[in-house]
Amino acid sequence: MTAQPNNAGQEPLYETISRVLRHNIVSGRLPDGLVLIEGPIAKLMQTSRAPVQASLRMLNAEGLIHRFRGRGYLVGQASRNLTPIRKPLDEFDFDIPPASRSALAVRGTWLRVYDKVEAEIAACQIFGEFRVIETELANHLGVSRTVARDVLSRLNERGLIRKGATSHWLAGPLTARTLREKFELRSIMEPAALRMATDFIDHSQIARISDQIESGKAKDAAELEDALMRYCLGRAPNSALVEIINNNRLLLSAMDKALSDLGLPVDTVALDQYGTLFHLIGSRQINASTEYLREHLRILSYKSLARLKIVALIPESELIPKYLNKV
Repeated sequence: MTAQPNNAGQEPLYETISRVLRHNIVSGRLPDGLVLIEGPIAKLMQTSRAPVQASLRMLNAEGLIHRFRGRGYLVGQASRNLTPIRKPLDEFDFDIPPASRSALAVRGTWLRVYDKVEAEIAACQIFGEFRVIETELANHLGVSRTVARDVLSRLNERGLIRKGATSHWLAGPLTARTLREKFELRSIMEPAALRMATDFIDHSQIARISDQIESGKAKDAAELEDALMRYCLGRAPNSALVEIINNNRLLLSAMDKALSDLGLPVDTVALDQYGTLFHLIGSRQINASTEYLREHLRILSYKSLARLKIVALIPESELIPKYLNKV
């Protein structure tokens, strides 16, 4: 199972989450048939999705919840042919016991600063290879070294940093080869996820996005990329695949944002391509939409390589934080 960083004397975070969910299921607070999805649970417990996914797998192995055709898990045994109940957890008398609440608060400290560090470390990689200084990171965030270590462990899980030969944390560089390999993975996984998600897509939402693109209201390719993930690929009933896709996209999204922040122009062709893609998805042309997505990713790969080459002509950003040292 995937666990969050574990400090001495603390149980893994996924076990704390499992204990809370088990308590609410066994006590009857969460009814049989309720759909459990990692995102809302993670938000409620102020943690990331990875330990929630691990806790759901644990409860599934115990028989308290089970997989079904839709996304997520159903509370109750698989043999009972339950009707899915899709309601938010806050509509039920969901209880987090004081001891678990305290444990979640302590372990959740790293999460409050994680997004900022993730963005900074991902963005720096377009400029080369950097060493991450743990003590400087703690000072930069105003947190303990334990919290900084938890952040670095999570970044390592997501593939954004690695341990070097001297056991130092290293990030980058984002090379042309790395970029090509990530797009190759995208072209394999994302069309497959789109096909799997066909029966679970909210087509009224897709129609609204298509209308926004056609009317010119949607002008940000990055937002459309996120919408494709949220409303289409993320609906695939395979949480492991969705997590891998999210992690693989992370560095690419950070690169695009960093380059846009440096003043590179908006890609209007990409906007047109997203318009076509969402139209095909909305009209339920699954074969055409998966093939078009694959072609879109091929074109995007070439454009991203061209954008990456521009970095060689741009001075290294002065905004790179002090906890990152150029190797």
